[in-house]
Amino acid sequence: MTELIKNGLRIDGRKIDELRELKSEIDLSKEATGSAIFHLGDTVAVATVYGPMECHPRRLEENDRAVLEVNYTMLSFSTDERNRPGFSRRSNEISSVIKRVFENVIFLKDFPKTKIIINMDILNADASTRCVAINAASLALAHAGIPMKDLVASCSAGKISGSLVLDVAGKEDTEGEVDLPIAYLPLTDEILLLQMDGILKKDELDKLLELGKKGCKQIYESQKKSLLEFKSSGQ
Repeated sequence: MTELIKNGLRIDGRKIDELRELKSEIDLSKEATGSAIFHLGDTVAVATVYGPMECHPRRLEENDRAVLEVNYTMLSFSTDERNRPGFSRRSNEISSVIKRVFENVIFLKDFPKTKIIINMDILNADASTRCVAINAASLALAHAGIPMKDLVASCSAGKISGSLVLDVAGKEDTEGEVDLPIAYLPLTDEILLLQMDGILKKDELDKLLELGKKGCKQIYESQKKSLLEFKSSGQ
């Protein structure tokens, strides 16, 4: 088994409480209402937002709110092993999880009898794909001008080689003991997504949540910076 932590550093050279490199870009698609790409290290997601638009078929529309459709997919070339094109059971499950996150953030009642679509494609996967997809979608929604409570920031925390770490990546994902992705709303200090693969003691969970929130706050600042830079560029 690979030694995941040595002399206080992880196999990619990061400290235990350090995020991978953050990068993002806004307005990638002229066809979409809003679009963005988000990089967290080697994990990359593109999000496109369409709407509000007419709801088809009409029988699916809601009289008092917009219908939200969320589609998460991992493209066939995103991992070393070729994925089957199209939706899988895993992608459907993650789509459902992310939909619940944004249903708690978007002011859907502002757009009755309409539909809003969020598409998220994973271009490259090196763990934390749902977190990176959420970060990209949050920026795309902001670019589209969809009113939200706040930007949603998401990252993972975990336990590897007995140590609590921020932003699980690479072999840490496959050989670590715990992976805990969270989505966080800084404005209200709400955790909108909390999933855990593995077993933790209560005090470890508390510490890991604080570590995850710390990472989300860094991502949140990066998201705001990207939006401000885009706005100041006059695009």
